[in-house]
Amino acid sequence: MDRIFQNRREAGRLLAGTLQRYADREEVLVLGIPRGGVPVAYEVARALHAPLEVFVVRKVGMPGNPELAMGAVASGGIRIYNPMVLRQYAVAEELLQAAMQKQEAEVRRRESLYGSDRAWEHGREGRSWENKTVILVDDGLATGCTMRAAVRALKARRPARIVVAVPTASAAGFAEMRFEVEECAALLTPREFQSVGEWYAEFPQTTDEEVAELLRLSRQEHAAQLPKEVGAAPGSGNRQEITTPSQESR
Repeated sequence: MDRIFQNRREAGRLLAGTLQRYADREEVLVLGIPRGGVPVAYEVARALHAPLEVFVVRKVGMPGNPELAMGAVASGGIRIYNPMVLRQYAVAEELLQAAMQKQEAEVRRRESLYGSDRAWEHGREGRSWENKTVILVDDGLATGCTMRAAVRALKARRPARIVVAVPTASAAGFAEMRFEVEECAALLTPREFQSVGEWYAEFPQTTDEEVAELLRLSRQEHAAQLPKEVGAAPGSGNRQEITTPSQESR
């Protein structure tokens, strides 16, 4: 059997090692998919010295089998459908629409809770997210339906480059995702893949409180890395971003 990650935080640290060419680059932004993707993304952002935000996307699971995705919804009103599942199980349109609307309400709730609604539309501290290199992180990729919803919503914001990064992915899901974005990174792509959780020794549910705390810590740590603006009055707290040499040679 392939390597088992101890937990999401360890997986994030290992994943960051494959992304070091993006370290210390001011155009790089790390986005974690809540909830489980945020602990992984926190470690990636920390290692790359990049800002961390969240992008809310929700799987729309089959009734009685929530791990089987009928589709997904994401910020920006994006809906993705899984036609294979819908045909195989002859899902009624009324049931599908009700499930979609329920998850869209959860997207809005989480955006408000994490503050990502304001950050996504306007950019944290007034900075636009356009023309960024966005590293989109989750704790794993099975069918890829959830990640595809996130990618399509991201493309509407016109980033320069989208990198999908996960510790583990099904071989089929990873192969399909490579056609969706400029780059995919995964530490494990096993052919025998039942669920994301099987590749972790510890895989508890991530809470809203944990997501909020990791975002707070990341913003605090990233702000501390930025130099004070030249000529700023003592205690003013004004900061500016600086460009550092590319790390392509790492």
